[in-house]
Formats: sequence, C-alpha cells, structure tokens
Amino acid sequence: MFPELFRVPFLGYSVHSYGLMLVIGLLLAIELAKFLARRSNLNPDLFANAAILALVSGLIGARIAYVVQFHNEFTGDTFLNNLWNAINLTSGGLVYYGGFLLAFPTLVIYAIWQGIPLLRGMDIIAPCLMIGLAFGRVGCFLNGCCWGQHANLPAPLAISFPYYSPAYLDDYEHAKVTPPPVLYQQDLIKNTSRLMKPEQIKAQHDLAAAADAQRSLPVINTQLISTVTALLIAAVATAFFTLGKTPGRGFAVMMMLEGLTRFLIEGMRVEPAVLGPLTLSMLIGLGVSLGGVTLWVAAGLRKQVDEQSPPAFATPAGA
Repeated sequence: MFPELFRVPFLGYSVHSYGLMLVIGLLLAIELAKFLARRSNLNPDLFANAAILALVSGLIGARIAYVVQFHNEFTGDTFLNNLWNAINLTSGGLVYYGGFLLAFPTLVIYAIWQGIPLLRGMDIIAPCLMIGLAFGRVGCFLNGCCWGQHANLPAPLAISFPYYSPAYLDDYEHAKVTPPPVLYQQDLIKNTSRLMKPEQIKAQHDLAAAADAQRSLPVINTQLISTVTALLIAAVATAFFTLGKTPGRGFAVMMMLEGLTRFLIEGMRVEPAVLGPLTLSMLIGLGVSLGGVTLWVAAGLRKQVDEQSPPAFATPAGA
C-alpha cells in the first residue's frame, strides 16, 4: 500500500498514487478513443475532449455517490471541515456507478451538441471507460480502500494490509487485531488511549518495527480483481468495435459484462445491504446489465429500420 508515492522537495506537495493512476488511465483512454475515432473517420479531438469531460463529470458523480452512501463519515465536525472532507479526493472515496450515472448523460449531451453519431460514439467510449476503471482500481489498491471480505486465500487473491491502513483500522475497530501496547498514545484530556499515527512513529526505530509487524487479516483483493476484469472487458469491447457490426452493441456488451462482474465482485466486499442480501452497488450492477440487454435489442431494431428505410434521393435542380 502506497497512498503517497513521494513528496516534492521544498514545496511540501505530495503526489498521491490514486490521483496518478487516474491521470495514467485518462491519458491511455484518450489515446484509445482517438485511435478508434480515426478508424471511424471521426474527429479524434472531439473524443479527447469527451474523455476529459467524462473524467471531470465522473469524479463529481462518484464523489457525490460516496458522500451520500457513507454520509456518517462527514458528520460530527464543523461545517467547513465536513465540506472539505467531502470534496477532498486525495484519500480516495469514490463510487464508480455514481460517476457512470453522471458521466453518461453528460457525454450524450456532448455528442448531440457536437454532432457525433451517438451509437458509434458510445462504442468508441465503451473500452475507454473500462481502461479508466482499471487504473482507478489500481489506485484503490495502492490507497488501501475498497477491500474485500476476510478470506484465507493464497496471494494475490487475498492480501493483508499494513498498520493504520483502512483495512487494519476496520479490523481494529471490530477487535479482530490487537496492536501491541507501545503503539497506543494516551489522551490525557479525554483519559483514553488511541493508536499512534504512522507519522508519529516512523522516526522511532522500536515503534516503527512494531508497526511494521502489524497486518490486517487477509482480505479478498477485490481492487486488482476489478482491474483484471475491466481490462478484459476493454479488450472485448475493442474487439467488438473492430468488427464494424451494429452500432451501439459495443457499448451494450460493455454494460452487460461490467454490470455482471461488478455484481459478483460486490458480493466479495463488505458493504451494507439495502434490499435483502443485496448492496446498492449490486442492485445498480444488475440494472446496468439489464440496460445493456435493452440497448443490445434497441440497437438491433434501429439497424433493421435503417436498412429497410428507402434511400433518400436529392431533389433535381429546377424541379
């Protein structure tokens, strides 16, 4: 886990792994979108702009969804602190489907405004979304968020996170790990004890050694599993696009596969259920898959109508 890759000297600015992975994913998605646009004789610059628009709107939607789903994390402090915590992305905290649900209509409006063939444009964007998701999940892994359920599986299917990681703190709060007494700090005002933060102990060799020996219980590596599935879906969507078949069905394939795999992966995570055993992301995953099936059928019907429509003839001059 490496939430902070390095600190820029003299500036005090930290480069966070999560943000860096988002940037890498964006750049690769832009290049893929431009490549597929050129294959379709479309302006590649329009799709480069669309990728940036998707990133911005997706981040906003993903963060709003996270704040709504985990609103308890943003209460109990002053209004300004809660507001800052809500908009601060350096610690992660994004819900992918929140980003998807805002980015999708935003890109549809953009395509209509720019005169991009909507269904073909969706097919071009489909694998790019998966590339962005894949690198975003690498960022989650490096940041230590979005971990899975406890499981005794061989690495890398299951991994243990280090001291003071989100997974470790969750185990600590549920009394599943017992830190050594030297890692506690007394709060004289509240007459309680709390775990020392990593920055408090890194300069003390004995404490640092004690912290390094601490690990969370093994949890399913849902972050990198999501990365692998997203890359596979990107490959399938790209291959489907190159076949030059029914416009819109490439995006439909992406939706069906992404919704299904997300439903399965969410079943490996620790999330609150909202309908029976199903979490909110599982329900949305099912909805996305059903939306993909609907789009597949609609795109086929649209193509049949276009093929059966009589060709339009220009009106002769002087008629």
